[in-house]
Amino acid sequence: MPLALLALAIGAFGIGTTEFVIMGLLPEVADDFQVSIPTAGYLVTGYALGVVIGAPLMTVLGTRVSRKRMLMLLMGLFIAGNVLSAVAPVFGAMLAGRFVASLAHGAFFGIGAVVAADLVAPEKKAGAIATMFTGLTVANVVGVPLGTFIGQSIGWRATFFVVAGLGVLGLLGVARLVPEQPRPEGVHLRHELGAFRNVQVLLAMAMTVLGFGGVFAAITYITPMMTSVAGFADSSVTWLLVLFGLGMVGGNLIGGRLADRALMPLLYVSLGALALVLGLFTLTAHNKIAAAVTIVLVGGLGFATVPPLQKRVLDQASGAPTLASAVNIGAFNLGNALAAWLGGVVIAAGLGFTAPNWVGALLAASALGLAVLASGLERRDGRREGRIVAGAQGRAVEKPLSSDVSRSFQKAQASRTSAR
Repeated sequence: MPLALLALAIGAFGIGTTEFVIMGLLPEVADDFQVSIPTAGYLVTGYALGVVIGAPLMTVLGTRVSRKRMLMLLMGLFIAGNVLSAVAPVFGAMLAGRFVASLAHGAFFGIGAVVAADLVAPEKKAGAIATMFTGLTVANVVGVPLGTFIGQSIGWRATFFVVAGLGVLGLLGVARLVPEQPRPEGVHLRHELGAFRNVQVLLAMAMTVLGFGGVFAAITYITPMMTSVAGFADSSVTWLLVLFGLGMVGGNLIGGRLADRALMPLLYVSLGALALVLGLFTLTAHNKIAAAVTIVLVGGLGFATVPPLQKRVLDQASGAPTLASAVNIGAFNLGNALAAWLGGVVIAAGLGFTAPNWVGALLAASALGLAVLASGLERRDGRREGRIVAGAQGRAVEKPLSSDVSRSFQKAQASRTSAR
C-alpha cells in the first residue's frame, strides 16, 4: 500500500476523534457554558447534520480543483473549525465551530476514497479504502479515550486544540505524500449528478443508511443500556466503547480484504449476522460478559459493511464517482441520526433501554433485503444485456451470410447464361 494512504488515514483519525470525543465531554462543556446536557447534545446533532449537508456541497465546490488540493482545503477547514471550538467564548460559537469542522467530514472521506482507490490496482481498491477508514476506526480505540482523558484532566478546550494539531499533521501528510491527480477531463457537475440516475447507486446508499443505522440504534444508547440493564459502573462505559472500537478496526480490515474478492456475498453475511446479533443483544444485554462480547461483534459486523458499500458506490458510479462517494459518507451519518431518533422513540414509548436493539435489527435486516434486491436486478439486467448482445451478433452474422448466398446465386445465373 502506498504511503499516501497513511496521510489519508491520519486525516481520518483526526476527523473520527473530533466526531466522537464530544460524547465523552458533554458534561464538561455543558458546565462551562452553563447549558443543560440535552442542549449540549446539539453539538452532536449539529455535527451530523453538517456532514450530511457538507458532503455534497463541498464536493460540488471542489469539482473545479484537483483532488489533492481539495483534500488540503478540507483539512484546513477542519483545523479552523476545531480551533474555533477550542476558543469559543459562548455556546453558539462552539456550535458554529463544530458545524464548520463537520463540513469537511463527508467530502474528505468521499474524495479520499476515490483517491485511495486510484492509488492501487483494481483488485486492491476495497483494501485501500479500508486502510484509509482504519484511521476512523482507530480513533475510537485511541483518539476518543485519550481525548476524553485530556478533556477531563486539563480541560475540554485542550482536547480540541490537540485535534486541530492532528488536522495539521493530516494536512502536511496530504501535501507531501498524496500525488497530484489532475481533475478528470470532461467531468462536470451535471456528469457527477448523472450517477444518481443509476438505481444501483441509490440502492447502495439506502443500504448504507439502513445497515450502519442499525449499529447506531444500539450504540447511541449504550450507556443507559450497560449501566441500567447489564449493571456496569459508569466508569466502565469508556472501556466498553474501546471494545466497540476494536471490533470496528477488525471488521473494517476484514471487510476491506474480502470485499475485493466477493463483495455481495460479504454484504449478505455481514448484514444478516448484524441483524441476528442486534436481535440477540436484547438478551445478552442482561449479562456483563455476554454484553461485552456482543458490543465487539456489533462493531465488527457493522464496519465490515463499510468498505464493500463504499466500493459498490464507486463501482456503480464509475464514470463520475466523486460526488456519489461523498454523498454515501453523508448517508452513514443520515443513518446514524435516523437510528438514534428511532431508538429514542421506542425508549420514550416505555419499551426499555434494550428496545433500540430491535430497531437496529430491523434496520439491518432491511438493508439485507435491499442487497438481495440489488443483486437480483443486477442479474436480470445482465441477462437482458446478454440477449441484446447475442441478438446484435446474430444480425451481424446474418448480413454476410445473405450476401454470400446472393453472390452464389448470381454466379450460378451467370454460368447458365454462358452455357446457353
